[in-house]
Amino acid sequence: MVFPMVLLKLADWLVYKILANSYYRAATKVRNHGFFQRNPSFRSSASQLPLYPSVTKCTLDNRGSQTLVCDIHGCLLRSKSFFPFFMLVAFEGGSIFRAFFLLLSCPFLWVLDFELKLRVMIFITFCGLKLKDMDNVTRAVLPKFYLEDLNLHVYEVLASAGNRLIFTSLPRVMVEGFLKDYLSVQTVKGTELHTRGQYYTGLISSSGLFVKHKALKEFCGEKMPDVGIGTRTLHDQLFISQCKEAYVVIKEDPKSRTNSVMPREKYPKPLVFHDGRLAFLPTPLATLAMFMWLPLGILLAIFRLFVGIFLPYKLAILLGTLSGVRIRVKGHNPSENSQNAKGVLYVCTHRTLLDPVFLSTSLGKPLTAVTYSLSKMSEFLSPIRTVRLTRNREQDGEAMQKLLSEGNLVVCPEGTTCREPYLLRFSSLFAELADEIVPVAMNTNVTMFYGTTASGLKCLDPIFFLMNPMPRYSIHVLPKVPKELTVAGGKSSHEVANHIQRQLADALGFECTTLTRRDKYLMLAGNEGVVQDRRKKSCGTKVQKQNVAEFTTLEDLQP
Repeated sequence: MVFPMVLLKLADWLVYKILANSYYRAATKVRNHGFFQRNPSFRSSASQLPLYPSVTKCTLDNRGSQTLVCDIHGCLLRSKSFFPFFMLVAFEGGSIFRAFFLLLSCPFLWVLDFELKLRVMIFITFCGLKLKDMDNVTRAVLPKFYLEDLNLHVYEVLASAGNRLIFTSLPRVMVEGFLKDYLSVQTVKGTELHTRGQYYTGLISSSGLFVKHKALKEFCGEKMPDVGIGTRTLHDQLFISQCKEAYVVIKEDPKSRTNSVMPREKYPKPLVFHDGRLAFLPTPLATLAMFMWLPLGILLAIFRLFVGIFLPYKLAILLGTLSGVRIRVKGHNPSENSQNAKGVLYVCTHRTLLDPVFLSTSLGKPLTAVTYSLSKMSEFLSPIRTVRLTRNREQDGEAMQKLLSEGNLVVCPEGTTCREPYLLRFSSLFAELADEIVPVAMNTNVTMFYGTTASGLKCLDPIFFLMNPMPRYSIHVLPKVPKELTVAGGKSSHEVANHIQRQLADALGFECTTLTRRDKYLMLAGNEGVVQDRRKKSCGTKVQKQNVAEFTTLEDLQP
């Protein structure tokens, strides 16, 4: 009975707000066209707002002891609409059906005022959503899109202040984690959401929608913040007028909009890991395009899978290219030493589960791939032989030695995929097994869906990658590692692994790190990325979140 009552109350409240706003707007128009026409001087003075300088005029010096207050919506973020971030929560934390329902509400949202629009988006996005799922989205999905949307000018002013406060009407749970972890904000105040048990109800808590200027007055009392940043809206003018210095974010000329874009090298912390399927910011038009593409994309992915599994290499490349798959191969197919009883060991960077498949197809030769984790579906559909490893160094070494004696082998020593331009630490096991080592620098580019996941269904990874309109694979086959740089030449396995990691990073323009698979899964999924035996009882300890953004360089790695 609780859910129907919630819907009835929401419907009653919506009708009331719509009628109240309609009458209010009508009365305002009558007042403006009647009384103010007879008193033009009063009308101009009433509508005039204080003129504050642009945030680009704010100096950054000597602000280490000052307090700064601003909003994330319209200030810290360049996007004027927060719809895309609600869509990310609906799609990644909820389901595709919740995301579709939110998209259908767009025409209705356009006719509502800000407060009513926000309440409707909160209800659609959060009603029935698990607290755990929201926590995953906040930790692993949203930071990537927030960083890409940061306003460089506002961030520089924020970073110069010693005490940073964020007041926003948006749900606090959507922004607090990012603001504290990445921007070192001390205090975040926002709209609180109502929960019941482990679920959100989609309603706002009894405190109501967060009003910034009132909350700032209650929070600071008589002590005024030193700097305030807002927009030119009336609510923000009331908000920043309570500060000693006030600045506004002015709408940019589209031609000069790139001036406020935050370049990757200026990110407050490196973005190494992130999760989620969507590779684009889901604005209403972009989301509509995605849903229109989905039926064709699913059929296209099935066709591309069929081509890769059943057809010969050359024909598979031809039909794959005609279907939109772009493969760029650089380097030469390495010659095999007939005197060597072992096969060639291909050491690849790891971008998706399809790395060995694309390498085998591009070289036109059968390869065997070893992997730590592979779903039954992916193993069944794989057009090349795959062998599971056990994570026992001795057993895995013996298995790989046997496979090398039978033919060529592909290994991804990072142990897991990474989407960003970084290479994770290389396991040194491969260097102990072969003298003929061929490094292969592999990279991918997608525009709609990511073909990897840390917390989702891994069996769908190849499907999502192949659903992209024009997925791109770049394969750079480097020369064989000289014998004097291998274990046979007197080098240690760690030295060989580090050398190959640097070589591949240079070829791709990536950066080497000492991060591992464990670091990735602790951050994105809250576990160590190892499937536990269900028969074993959990020890009950909680894995603490690790901030893997602070990482050391490869030179700091000890053998």
